[in-house]
Amino acid sequence: MKYDYDVIILGSGPAGFSCAMQSSKFDKKALIVEANEQDFGGNWINTGTVPSKALRETARIIQRFKKQFSELEHEKTYKRHQMADLHFYKQQIQESKIRKVETDFDKNEVDTIRGHGKLKSDHEVVITTHEGEEKTLSAEFILISTGSRPVQPKEFHIDHDKVLDWNSVLKLNHIPHQLVIIGGGVNAVEYATTFSNLGCRVSLLNPRDNFLPFLDHEIKEEFKSILKKEKVEVLTSVYDIDVQENSLRNTTEVKYKLNNDHEEGRTHVLETEHVLFLSGKIPNTDTIGLSKAGVETDEKNYIVVDDNYKTNVDNIYAAGDVIGYPALASASFSEGRLASCRMFGIDALDVPPEIPFAIYSIPEISNIGLTEEDANEMGLNVTVGRAYYRNITQGHISNQDDGMLKLVFSTETLKILGIHIIGERASDLIHLGQAVMSLGGDIRYFINHVLNYPTYSEAYRTAALNGINRVYKAGVKYKKILKHQNKED
Repeated sequence: MKYDYDVIILGSGPAGFSCAMQSSKFDKKALIVEANEQDFGGNWINTGTVPSKALRETARIIQRFKKQFSELEHEKTYKRHQMADLHFYKQQIQESKIRKVETDFDKNEVDTIRGHGKLKSDHEVVITTHEGEEKTLSAEFILISTGSRPVQPKEFHIDHDKVLDWNSVLKLNHIPHQLVIIGGGVNAVEYATTFSNLGCRVSLLNPRDNFLPFLDHEIKEEFKSILKKEKVEVLTSVYDIDVQENSLRNTTEVKYKLNNDHEEGRTHVLETEHVLFLSGKIPNTDTIGLSKAGVETDEKNYIVVDDNYKTNVDNIYAAGDVIGYPALASASFSEGRLASCRMFGIDALDVPPEIPFAIYSIPEISNIGLTEEDANEMGLNVTVGRAYYRNITQGHISNQDDGMLKLVFSTETLKILGIHIIGERASDLIHLGQAVMSLGGDIRYFINHVLNYPTYSEAYRTAALNGINRVYKAGVKYKKILKHQNKED
């Protein structure tokens, strides 16, 4: 059977984009169907990763200035810096990325149609353009990468004025004096520290009873102390949240209760200028005709795929947020690329199961592999090595004293099992440790190799020596530790 395309891709986010690029390199004819009427890139470029991190970067620069020249910091940040200036920077970054995506599509001869794509069968997609035109196109393969959308609150209404969400917070026209953020996930803490460093008083209401439970316990405690120092209020086990306008006081009131409150049922009230609701996302799978093609989803409507990103229908694949965990732009790029390789029978190495995670808070947090708690629960004999930014020369030079790097490694083999970092440039630093881990190296790499000085990477060497000292005191001969092991060891 002759098809219109080799592959039709629903959505131009990181998974769809990388699938299109990889397919074009295989000389395959690819079509991107994008529902956004104006811009490509999905949440990746328009409402998520790129704009939020661009806004965060401006706040980080301001934070560094304040730390480096604290004696000059006489005015409040929200008086000195204008939101319009921050948005201008963010907008430049966004527009540049959108142009780059469009250029890549053109250069690689990837066709694009703006409209809503819906499966008609296992090989056909019905596309309704924004002008109302409807057309049916066929392909040998289909990739579903339609992304996700924010969960809407049931207790109150998001008006995009006083009560904001993922999209409208990026259009805020001023730096607020007070901000209440409802949510306890990664994005919530990222925005909390961004606005805190812009001079805003932030309260974070977390409905869960735990705060970032996946973090190593020492990293979490370090982060909590930083938040406290920056006067970011974090409340956990929050329930019965309601948002109302108080016209007499010209403020927005957030009412809530605490599960861990000594006075059971007591209602607390916060007055704020704005509320930002960030409470998770759901996959965009309900309007794309999955049942027509017989594509299976799980109980949360995420598309079920195998290790090759193939659905239960042989020629239909899925990648990105629509398949759930890890729902990261970084992972989605790899998922889309590998889906293309699997479709067209091209050999490609699988992505290792250990992938780095990053929280773009201020300071950043990043990790890969096992936490100390994980290793102990598994019954592994591990040792940890620590380095604190306050003891690193680059930390002194940059006046960035908050932060630590923690190595979790096997006491017997010295193999690295986990790396956990909080501090400036953590999301970049993690990759040095990731490379050593993936190549089967151990902590002596950081002792036996010269690292540029001064850099934040020095923390690896300090943490490795700290860990070696702990092993030595546990009874292993120091000379034996430092001796180069044979490959058979």
